[in-house]
Amino acid sequence: MELYSSESSDSDGFPSMKTVDYSYMMITNQILKKNIEALEQEKQRDRKPDVVQKLHVNNNQLTELPQNLSHFHNLRHIDVSNNRLRSIPETLTRFPLVTLNAKNNLITNDNLPKSFQPWASTLLKLNLGGNSLTHFPPQVLDVLQLKSLYLGSNHIEELPRNINKLSSLSLLCVGGNRLIEVPDSVGELNNLEVLIVSDNKLENLPPSIASLKKLKTLQLHKNRLRTLPTEIIKLKCLSELSLRDNPLVVKFVNDMTYNPATLLEIAARVVKVNEITHTPEDLPRCLREYLNSAHYCVNPRCNGVFFDNRVEHIKFVDFCGKYRVPLLQYLCSSKCVVDNSALREGGGHSYRTDIMRKVLLG
Repeated sequence: MELYSSESSDSDGFPSMKTVDYSYMMITNQILKKNIEALEQEKQRDRKPDVVQKLHVNNNQLTELPQNLSHFHNLRHIDVSNNRLRSIPETLTRFPLVTLNAKNNLITNDNLPKSFQPWASTLLKLNLGGNSLTHFPPQVLDVLQLKSLYLGSNHIEELPRNINKLSSLSLLCVGGNRLIEVPDSVGELNNLEVLIVSDNKLENLPPSIASLKKLKTLQLHKNRLRTLPTEIIKLKCLSELSLRDNPLVVKFVNDMTYNPATLLEIAARVVKVNEITHTPEDLPRCLREYLNSAHYCVNPRCNGVFFDNRVEHIKFVDFCGKYRVPLLQYLCSSKCVVDNSALREGGGHSYRTDIMRKVLLG
């Protein structure tokens, strides 16, 4: 079997990095072992330095990784996804890994390296989704620099209370597990931008979720949620929220109606929507100044006006391709469509939905 690799050279003409790619070749354990041996013999014969930094053996028939993998001393990126691996060998902890993708295998908690401490200052992305993990691997908590953690589609029943140790996380995926709660400490992951807890058994979320000031995507679909922290509306960066297949839809909408706009905004909306003529003497100064901050929805079928941004910035996404906007009076925004001319020509419901992100509550 031919080895595929690609090299890049530094300014002196010496190879600086090589990618060894055996992906989608249906190779077995023995074939991989023989190819690594051949590569090592070539390196010794030609007195080449070890420059292999990327190894891709994904989508094959591997049940274990060969011991001679240790011949690669400088591996930074390993992809062993979509195989039949039952373990991650201790050998891998000898490498200064930056990314490890081991999703869609048969790996159990007992067959992970006993410690991830060797990766504490290097590993940035870890994907163990789609395996046979029954609990959150405590070893992960030693990797304080970790940016992305994928543990979805396992059998995990709870998250550790001290998950806030992973303060560098920007993405946490634990969807498709058996979680019944999200610990308050998740709200202390100050750099979190994506939180995926869909397809679990959650009945509520901690109010601390509202502390995730950088959160952009929150996937909650396929849970048992009957309530949602209203504080979530304060998340200024939140742009995607999936709520389908939860029993909270009606209650959440009702809670929103019980939290109406201020009297100042109601008065300003009445003036703008009804185009009431007025002179400076007719209105209080605070109302006149507030009127200057009005924004109109660009949809000609919508007569909405909004002033503050406490709700407008949230755009709920339907990942099934169905779009609904049940909170239109709160969500009217100049951001709701990009192509204003196309919308005006096409009418209220014929504008492009591929450039829209809207509310999904059911």
